[in-house]
Amino acid sequence: MGNLDSKRVSTKQQGDAAEALALAHLQAQGLHLLVRNYRTPGRGGGEIDLIMRDPRGTLVFVEVRQRSRSDHGGAAASIGFAKRRRIVWAARHYLSRLVAEPPCRFDVIVVEPDGLAWIQAAFDAM
Repeated sequence: MGNLDSKRVSTKQQGDAAEALALAHLQAQGLHLLVRNYRTPGRGGGEIDLIMRDPRGTLVFVEVRQRSRSDHGGAAASIGFAKRRRIVWAARHYLSRLVAEPPCRFDVIVVEPDGLAWIQAAFDAM
């Protein structure tokens, strides 16, 4: 008899699957992947799940949220002030490496049991 734990899908595997689903959706909408899982150096930095460029040239910083249940506000409600601040900090770090700053926005892809939702311009830089 096999170990029950070996049949469970880890949180990381679930997150990776949600990111892959979000990436495929965005690419089908014409966005081009620039960076996946961009991390700033050092402790306490930020991470951006996907950095994309839309067909009009806008740089899109995408946070992917996956939840197995949609109660308590679902995945979108889980992006609080501190999380947004870390995403914005990481975006500024990424932008500081560019010669010129393109138009930007922060999107959220929510993956829940009832499907996927793409929230464009979900929040602004603080």
